Amino acid sequence: MSGVKTVLLLGGLSGLMLAIGGALGGSTGLFIAFIIAIGMNFGSYWFSDKIVLRMTRAYEVGPDHLLYRITERLVENTNLPMPRVYITPDQSPNAFATGRNPDHAVVAATEGLLQNLNQEELAGVMAHELAHVQNRDILISSIAATLAATILMLTRIAQFAMIFGNDGRRDNIVTFLATLILAPLAAALIQSAISRSREYEADRIGAHIAGTPEGLANALARMENIQEHVQPDTNPATAHMYIMMPFSRSGFMSLFSTHPPTEKRIRRLLS
Repeated sequence: MSGVKTVLLLGGLSGLMLAIGGALGGSTGLFIAFIIAIGMNFGSYWFSDKIVLRMTRAYEVGPDHLLYRITERLVENTNLPMPRVYITPDQSPNAFATGRNPDHAVVAATEGLLQNLNQEELAGVMAHELAHVQNRDILISSIAATLAATILMLTRIAQFAMIFGNDGRRDNIVTFLATLILAPLAAALIQSAISRSREYEADRIGAHIAGTPEGLANALARMENIQEHVQPDTNPATAHMYIMMPFSRSGFMSLFSTHPPTEKRIRRLLS
């Protein structure tokens, strides 16, 4: 099932890229977008984890680091190989997992997470990320981040084309505006479809890996409280990968949130 969803995601976002290319440059734009789509499909499968780590400016830590030791202890409660452990220079408390499969997995936490959570809470968060690895959620999330970044890049190109394009191109202003509005919206909808239910499942399995739901429940509450006062230093294309949504979405935009409400997650954990 995970493989089918991955193919559908690649196909859906690739089709969107082709539509943008055609809208911007006709047959020439369509051909260029087709070449980009082929390259991104290949690259996002084999190198999506490296791309995500570069986007988040993550650095690897070893056995002498507390986060590595906590993760190593949790791995003993699973049948997973030990993933690589990374930290990102973000003061907002958060964490994510990436990689092609459990044999090539990475778990990462922000500096803000390490500074604000105790060891039981850190264990709950890392157990949640190991659950994503165990459920094989990491590939499709990493691919979504890579392709979403490409879509954001194409919409920026569209903005420049609309502003600095020639008079003939200005006649297509409706097409440009549709591209600018609908492309990010479609990317958000696709990301929402792959992430929301998976967070509940990762919470449930993570609680079993950690041996208790309290650590993760307390961590979620603390993280949400801190995030209200700390500006995240996060690439929007990777937002769906994190255990907590880095950016606040209220009103209409909450419909496109890739994460369930924190209070619902906590209630499910404690029940």
